[in-house]
Amino acid sequence: EHEISHASGDGAQKALQEAGFNVTRLDPALKEDLKRLIDEQFDVAFLCLHGKGGEDGTAQGMLELLGIPYTGSGVLSSATAMNKGRSKIMYEHEGISVIPGVALNKNDVIDVDNIKKTVGVPCVVKPATEGSSLGLRIVKEEEELQEAIDYVLTVDEDIIIEKFIEGVETTVAVLGNEQLEALPVIEIVPLAADTYDFESKYAPGGCKHIIPARLDEQTTLRLQGLAKIAHQALGCRGVSRTDFIIDKEGNPWILETNTIPGMTATSLLPDTAKVAGYSFPELCTKLIEFALE
Repeated sequence: EHEISHASGDGAQKALQEAGFNVTRLDPALKEDLKRLIDEQFDVAFLCLHGKGGEDGTAQGMLELLGIPYTGSGVLSSATAMNKGRSKIMYEHEGISVIPGVALNKNDVIDVDNIKKTVGVPCVVKPATEGSSLGLRIVKEEEELQEAIDYVLTVDEDIIIEKFIEGVETTVAVLGNEQLEALPVIEIVPLAADTYDFESKYAPGGCKHIIPARLDEQTTLRLQGLAKIAHQALGCRGVSRTDFIIDKEGNPWILETNTIPGMTATSLLPDTAKVAGYSFPELCTKLIEFALE
């Protein structure tokens, strides 16, 4: 997700400069930039890192060692949220409905027939520790399952296989540390595909964001409450964005929590913050204030 991280960096850098901050751009993929973190003095790190090596607690651990405050969640929270299997355990413990499924490792003996009985088809096969829907496969026929598992195991050593739930895709951003604010619920309508996949997320015109979502007040408040519970269950700080799917009966099922939501021109967090009354520079300023609390 290196290119997506750069795109988020472009958006956040412009907003931070508009807000009056002196911004230095660093790319952790470059060793000379990592050395600058050690050699130079910085007040706070504004993280625009998505996926492995940035959103999973790795970069956060380095910043902890260097004593540099940073936006977003800490090491353990970031690592837990990045692992969909581990985060599901935390959600269940807090009474949030998780989609029935199984977690597998590449070293496990994989019994496809048993998976078909347990999860059923159609189902979703996805990497457990990747973001941006990278590697996600939807299996519609039983004979496709083995091939989908083999493919996703080339993307990640840990995978999740879940029942496919058709419904309305939504997401809720939460701001804060101890005092939490849930922003307006976003309804995501993919335009270029049947599901909210990588293309839908990042291609211009790939999806439409409806803010606030076309939901009744009771469902809206319930989703905002569940997003706050997920934020606290994972120990998130500063910001999180939790995805849900609402089935045909109106039941919300949690999908995942993002600890570093995107900051691109098509990203969800800046869109919902704007509806809540925060400009992009104001949003970035709040994230820095949370980092320094």
